[in-house]
Amino acid sequence: MNRAILIVDDAEMNRDILRMFFEEQYTIYEAADGDEAIKQIDLHSSELSLILLDQIMPKKNGIEVLDYMKRAELIDYIPVIMITGDTDDEVAVQAYEYSAADIIYKPFNQEIIMRRSQNLIEQYENRNRMEQLLDERTRELRESQEKLAKNNEFLINALGSVVEFRSLESGEHIQRVKGFTKILLKYVQNNYPEYNLTDSQINMISSAAALHDVGKIAVPDAVLNKPGKLTYEEFNIIKRHTIYGCQILEQFKQDDSEFYKYCYDICRWHHEKYDGNGYPDRLSGENIPIWSQVVAVADCFDALVSKRVYKDSYPVEKAMDMINNGECGAFSDKIMDCFDLARYDFVQAVQNSEFTYTNVRRPSRNVETIEESKARQSAMNS
Repeated sequence: MNRAILIVDDAEMNRDILRMFFEEQYTIYEAADGDEAIKQIDLHSSELSLILLDQIMPKKNGIEVLDYMKRAELIDYIPVIMITGDTDDEVAVQAYEYSAADIIYKPFNQEIIMRRSQNLIEQYENRNRMEQLLDERTRELRESQEKLAKNNEFLINALGSVVEFRSLESGEHIQRVKGFTKILLKYVQNNYPEYNLTDSQINMISSAAALHDVGKIAVPDAVLNKPGKLTYEEFNIIKRHTIYGCQILEQFKQDDSEFYKYCYDICRWHHEKYDGNGYPDRLSGENIPIWSQVVAVADCFDALVSKRVYKDSYPVEKAMDMINNGECGAFSDKIMDCFDLARYDFVQAVQNSEFTYTNVRRPSRNVETIEESKARQSAMNS
C-alpha cells in the first residue's frame, strides 16, 4: 500500500522543512492553502497516512479544512496534526473539537514531530485494520446467518408442503398464509403499538405461519381428504392436528428460541376463537397470542377463497364479509379493524396468485392507520 503524507502550509519554507523530515519514508503531497488542501484530500484520501495542517492560511484556514474532513467522514480514518504558531488555548480547543489528533506549536522540533507523527500513523493504521477485520467478520457472519435463514426457510416450507400434497392441495396455501399474515401484522404494528411488534418479529412470525397445519401429517387420509361433510368423530380427529403439530415440533426442538415459540403457539392455537369457542384449549381474549390470532384470520381467509376437496372457493368480497360477520367464529375487534384496513391489500395478494377474481377494487399502497382510513372514507362520501 502506498503511504503518503499531505503537508499543508502557506509558507513554502515550512513545507520544505517538513518534506525533508518524511520524504524518505512517504510520498509527499503539498498544499499552500485550505482550498488546495481539500482538493489534495479528495484526490489522495485512500493513500494518506497523515495530514500536517497549518492553522492560519489564505482562502480556508485549518479549522475549515478539519470541518470539511469531518463532514466528509474522513477525520476518523486520517489523523491530522494541527501545526500553529498561535498559542491561544481557544485555537487548541477548537482544533480538538473538530477532531484534530494532535497539535504541535511552531517552531517545531524535528524529533518530536517525527515521533508524534509515527505514533499517530501506527495507531490509526492499527485501528483501521481492526475495523476492517471487524467489518469483514461481521459481513461473513451476516452472510452465514442469511444462508442459514434461507436453509431454514426452505426446510420449513418443505415440511409444510408435505401436508399440502397429502391434502391434495396446490402447495401454495402455505405461501399465501405467510403473505396474508405479514400483511395483517403490518397493520397491527401500525395501529396497535401495545403489541410491540418489530419488523424482525413480523418476519419470524410470517415464517412460523408455514407450520400452522404441520400436525395434519398425522391425520388419516380418509379424514383429511374426505370430499363430503365430516362426522362429529371425524371432526374431532381433524381438530387433533393442533396437538399433533406441537408434538412434532417438540421432537425437532433444539432450544427455547423466540422463533420456536412462534411456531409452537401458532401451531397449537390458530383455531382458537376470541370468545373461547375454539380449540384445542378453548382460550379466549388476549390469552390467545397476537401471532396466533393473526394467523387464524389469514388461514381462515385463504381457506374460504381456495377450492378444497370438500367445497368450492368463495369470491374474495364474500369471504371477507363472512369473516367480518362472524360466520367463521369470533375474532378480536382490533384484528377485525386491521383486517378491514388490509382489505385491498388482501385483494391484491389474491389477484397476484393463480386465482382470478373480478369486480374487486385495487388495494391501497400504504399501510393506513384507523384514523387515516376514516378520513379517506369521509372524503369519499362527502
